[in-house]
Amino acid sequence: MTAAQCEERAGEPGSPDQGRHRGRVVFLVRVPAERTDDFLRAYEAVRHLVAGGVPGHLIDQVCRSSTDPEQWLITSEWASLADFEAWERSPEHRELVRPMRECFTDARSLRFHIHAQTPVH
Repeated sequence: MTAAQCEERAGEPGSPDQGRHRGRVVFLVRVPAERTDDFLRAYEAVRHLVAGGVPGHLIDQVCRSSTDPEQWLITSEWASLADFEAWERSPEHRELVRPMRECFTDARSLRFHIHAQTPVH
């Protein structure tokens, strides 16, 4: 099986991570305009610490709505949702994300298993 086929069949039988689907965590949040700078500063602190050593963390992104400047999307990819859930339960996580969460007026969290993806070019 080629590397591209493995990427396309993430977590499927026969793939290197068989039985262990990668996970995508999505946070849809509202941040008032006057809290945007605080939010982005807090996100930067979380992003660098998580990327530097939380087991299972692969990548994250923060995105701002093109039509609503107070609507934000934070996504992260994990080797497994269990890795994310272990991090989320840790006291370190709660302390680290508190400044970011204090900027939210609304938040929704969703978790997904990644079943397939296009190859990275």
